Amino acid sequence: MSSQPQKYPESVYDFTVKDAKGNDVSLSFYKGKVVLIVNVASKCGMTNSNYTELNDLYRKYKDQGLEVLAFPCNQFGDEEPGNNEEIADFVCTRFKSEFPIFDKIEVNGEDASPLYKFLKTGKWGIFGDDIQWNFGKFLVNKHGQVVDRYYPTTSPLSIEYDIKKLLGTS
Repeated sequence: MSSQPQKYPESVYDFTVKDAKGNDVSLSFYKGKVVLIVNVASKCGMTNSNYTELNDLYRKYKDQGLEVLAFPCNQFGDEEPGNNEEIADFVCTRFKSEFPIFDKIEVNGEDASPLYKFLKTGKWGIFGDDIQWNFGKFLVNKHGQVVDRYYPTTSPLSIEYDIKKLLGTS
């Protein structure tokens, strides 16, 4: 029995993920856009500030080509215990977020999402390649390449300059 060689992903566009309703979404849909990928949680001490600032960035730059992709994760302090429907309802009702919310995933360990395994190979963190907590952020250029990684404590608004630079508006 022979096996086909497995193609290593070259960009985020090589991944298909599930949205919060369980539908497959090819990330190639976001080709040509600047993408901020964030692992989110509803019950974290950083929830209010991060969602508020992510919303601000998204509203300000979505028409110029920014996408924010939120991936709920419950690996840190049991701070995202709800199911996909509850999470989407919370984010849309409380924060009026318009950016896409995806299926709840794991970002670390053996069961980590393939997308996150790929993202972590692009930029290292202070503790190796693991995500340290909720609201770790990856900035992806228009070609689907990770160009920067920001720690959970990094304010989304503090990376506005980097986003504008990639959008070509700085």
